[in-house]
Amino acid sequence: MAFSTGTITGAAVTGFTAPLYATVVDQSDISSKSFIVNGLVSGTAPGTVTFHTITSPFSTLIRRAARLQALSIKFLNGITGKYTKVPRNPYSIVTRKGVSIQNGQVETMLIRTTIEVPAGAESFDLANVRAGLSAHCGFVFAQADGAATTTSNGIL
Repeated sequence: MAFSTGTITGAAVTGFTAPLYATVVDQSDISSKSFIVNGLVSGTAPGTVTFHTITSPFSTLIRRAARLQALSIKFLNGITGKYTKVPRNPYSIVTRKGVSIQNGQVETMLIRTTIEVPAGAESFDLANVRAGLSAHCGFVFAQADGAATTTSNGIL
């Protein structure tokens, strides 16, 4: 089980110092797993941060394709030796967070990352698949405060 945690370590964002969120794992179907944030274990969170409820969600969902694809000889060009079609295996991570837009009115903010791995790369070039994911996740983690600031002032 690749994703199994009781806590999520949040990235440093202005006002949030080393947040450690408590989670409960929920598996809605065979192709996805959710981490429901139900509290703050340690660190600081300014203001009134709300935790998961039905009307104000706070969760991260990890999903893979229901049917993973493999390279197929039927798409191999016999003359050039190149594939004419390479299927992709999509994975996504979606965070849902209830946010108030006005007193008593909650809307759900969505944060999405989609990963499309060309079939075959997971076995033929795993090191570069991992390098790409490492760089992406590291960038997102390191730039969390910049992203939080950009969402409030619109400046990149």
